[in-house]
Amino acid sequence: MKRFVLMHFGFEQPTPEIMQAWGQWFEQTADCTEQNLGFMGGKEISADGVRDLPWDLESITGCSIIQAEDMAEAERIASANPYVSAVRVYEIREHG
Repeated sequence: MKRFVLMHFGFEQPTPEIMQAWGQWFEQTADCTEQNLGFMGGKEISADGVRDLPWDLESITGCSIIQAEDMAEAERIASANPYVSAVRVYEIREHG
């Protein structure tokens, strides 16, 4: 099995329907999920300095680390996610 990270993009004030959809997705993917994380209060550090990141449709709001046979399976899992703006899928490679 390979490991993938699904990056969740976009924030809107959640409705009960959205929360229910997320709960269902978490249940459906429980067998292949290693960890689900939510983010808040982000900062960007660059050569220009430090700035607060907005909490909007372009925000990274969380991520899920999953196991899948290949990228095609990871994409299938991600496509069922009730994302707000998008989900980005990356294969994890180990360093060291």
